[in-house]
Amino acid sequence: MRVDPRQRQRLAEIVRNLPDRITEARMNGWLREVEGLTVSLHAATAKLADLDRAIARARDGGPVSIGMPVLRS
Repeated sequence: MRVDPRQRQRLAEIVRNLPDRITEARMNGWLREVEGLTVSLHAATAKLADLDRAIARARDGGPVSIGMPVLRS
């Protein structure tokens, strides 16, 4: 799923808040929650990096990825 560049600030805030939520879950012994939040943190961090690269490419006038077409037989 692609993130709307206008939502970058919201995604950045999620990335900033997740470590606190992970710490809270660890303190409460919620191991499954820690695991889920850690996965979410990695995914959100990667998505934020992808978004930043896309914004930089668009700003520089570089190529924009439109994805691969699906060929159906």
